[in-house]
Amino acid sequence: MQEEDAALPAGVLCVDKPPGLTSFGAVARVRRILGIKKVGHAGTLDPFATGLLIICVGRSATRLISQFMAGEKEYLTTLRLGIETETLDPEGAVVCKRSVGELSEEQVEDVLATFRGAQLQQPPIYSALKHKGKPLYWYARRGIAVEKEPRRIVISELERISNGFCSDADPELKLRVRCSKGTYIRVLGADIGETLGCGAYLTALRRTRSGFFGLEKAVTGDDFEAEDARERLLSRMLSVEDVVKLLH
Repeated sequence: MQEEDAALPAGVLCVDKPPGLTSFGAVARVRRILGIKKVGHAGTLDPFATGLLIICVGRSATRLISQFMAGEKEYLTTLRLGIETETLDPEGAVVCKRSVGELSEEQVEDVLATFRGAQLQQPPIYSALKHKGKPLYWYARRGIAVEKEPRRIVISELERISNGFCSDADPELKLRVRCSKGTYIRVLGADIGETLGCGAYLTALRRTRSGFFGLEKAVTGDDFEAEDARERLLSRMLSVEDVVKLLH
């Protein structure tokens, strides 16, 4: 593998990450397919989540990661009301079950309205944030809850994309969220569930945009497995020069 290769210009890939693949795993696949060592991503997606993962290839691209991470993010998510898990997503054990009751569209909208705008959010104990050199999830898996200070975030858009009453028979709440860097959608979902009075956890999460990047020409899981995977990735790579123009 090479740090830079004149035959392989540095660039940026938009990857539509499939479920079950870690963000590090996606980076490893790009590194293997292209045969270049310097590869990194601009913003982790949990293994259960899907959608946009920005992968930077080559040193001149990885230097831009912090700028890419600063942009607003957009997500589609599904909350399962009435159940809470220890990780706030499908990967953790169920810790609480409650009746959803019958929540009208107006009741749901009134609660969503309280989460729009600037606010403080408590990072989850199951996260990649570091404490003494180790991620918080390392401690959480050992029964040690390390809490970080709440962080200022901005929810610029929070829209329901499902209609009708929520109830025990129909406990799903589908949302579209546009938010600032550092927002945990798992925490947002759990907080919405708590405010509704029934609890909730995320059953699905899909990132659709990050800054000016989208999924329109994204590399897919099928592309990773194709015989001509290298050619497919190179054909969809954005040059550093073009991306820098978008940043300014």
